[in-house]
Amino acid sequence: MTHIPPNAVLIIIDVQKAIDHPSWGRRNNKQAEANIAQLLMAWRETQRPGVHVRHLSVEPDSTYRPGQEGCDFKDPVLPNAGEKIVSKQVNCAFIGTDLEHWLRNSGYQTLVVTGVITNNSVETTVRVAGNLGFDTYVVSDATATFDKMDLEQKLHPAEQVHALSLANMHQEYATVIDTQTLLQSL
Repeated sequence: MTHIPPNAVLIIIDVQKAIDHPSWGRRNNKQAEANIAQLLMAWRETQRPGVHVRHLSVEPDSTYRPGQEGCDFKDPVLPNAGEKIVSKQVNCAFIGTDLEHWLRNSGYQTLVVTGVITNNSVETTVRVAGNLGFDTYVVSDATATFDKMDLEQKLHPAEQVHALSLANMHQEYATVIDTQTLLQSL
């Protein structure tokens, strides 16, 4: 049985209104935000640390560009006063931010990662976390992605992209776990 230590950090990546823009296309796991909110509530109730990562794009046409509604956190996962917010401009929460420094200085070793996009910012952050030596978990049903076109112009459904991304991460960079199993281990 999995045991999540009392100081495990919940990391919520890029759950901003930008992901609701139609330009992203069809998405899997419409329950991701509800599952993340459930985890966030459990983290707050057990006084565990949480980090809200937001993407602040420098691309002029990005749905994540500051100064527009898409940059705002989605309501189910709004940060509370005092919860750490990490702002990034690339697809990794460790690059160009103080996240690693803050985690190490605070004595945090275990990370529980949720958010979007599974095969982009989630996977990149998890790979770096694993390579930095953090004990990392990815919550499979508290992450989501979109349909993806490959280089041969074949469209892959979001469910398949999501499953492959989770497989990429599992046992090499992280342990993949679902929301209910995680909640039972707290």
